[in-house]
Amino acid sequence: MADHQRKIEDMTFKEASIELEQIVRSLESGDLELEDSLERYSRGVELLRSLRERLANAEQKVRVLLDATDENAATTDTSSAPSTAYLDE
Repeated sequence: MADHQRKIEDMTFKEASIELEQIVRSLESGDLELEDSLERYSRGVELLRSLRERLANAEQKVRVLLDATDENAATTDTSSAPSTAYLDE
């Protein structure tokens, strides 16, 4: 495996996913030496950890956005409601 691997944090989600898929295929082929298999497996674990973390962060952002949308939808527009100014008179 190349000694000049890109840092995972510098990769896009898609790039990391593609590299992980390539690693899985190479491991499944059974053509690698033990040392290469261990090195690729280790890289795959790092990629998978990063991808899961990114997904969790994205899901959290979506939840926040959905909660904000729900709060806005639940807010009732009272601008057209009858005036209650006469109650203070």
